[in-house]
Amino acid sequence: MVTTFIGRDQHRNFEDNFLIVKEVWPEILNLAKELGVKVAIENCPMLFGPDQWPGGQNLMTTPHNWRKIFEILDYDNLGINYDPSHFVWQMIDYVEPVYEFKDRIFHVHFKDLKVIKSKLNQVGILAYPLDFMAPKLPGLGDVNFSRFLSALTDIGYNGYACVEVEDRAFEDTKERILDSLKLSYHYMRNFVI
Repeated sequence: MVTTFIGRDQHRNFEDNFLIVKEVWPEILNLAKELGVKVAIENCPMLFGPDQWPGGQNLMTTPHNWRKIFEILDYDNLGINYDPSHFVWQMIDYVEPVYEFKDRIFHVHFKDLKVIKSKLNQVGILAYPLDFMAPKLPGLGDVNFSRFLSALTDIGYNGYACVEVEDRAFEDTKERILDSLKLSYHYMRNFVI
C-alpha cells in the first residue's frame, strides 16, 4: 500500500481540480492495480500557512470531495487514509463518514488535534489553521477515540493503522519523542489490541 495525497492546484477551484484528477490519476491507478498496490489518500487539506493558501494542496479532504473523486476514479485499489484530526479543525463529524466509506478505508491515523477556542475567537475559521489549532498525541485533543474506534469496530475495520506524532510538545529531545510513543501506546491500548 502507498499512502499519499491527491495534489491540488491551490489557486484553482474544485471543478478545475477534478478535471485534472480525471486526466492524471487513471494512469497511476492502472499501474498500481497491475502491480497489486492499493493507494490510500489522506484527508489532510495540506493547508497550514501562506505557502498553501488559499485552498490547500490536497483535494481529497472532505466526504463531498471523496464522493466526487470515487465517481471520477472508480478503482477498487483507491481508498482513504482516514485521519479524524483533520476533520476536527474543518468542523466535520469524523464518525459519520466511517460508515458511508467503510469499504474505502484502507489506513487509519491515530492522531489528535486541539482547537484552541480563545485563538479561534480571535482569528476565525478562515485563518491559517495553525493559528487556532494544534496537533496532539491521541487522547490530548478533541478527538473522542472511544466514538471513533467504536465506529471502526462497527464496520469491522481490520486494516492498517498507525500513531502519527506531530505534537510539538514532544519534539525537543529524543527522550520526549520516545515519551510521545510510550504515551500514545498506553492510551491507544484502551481501544486497540
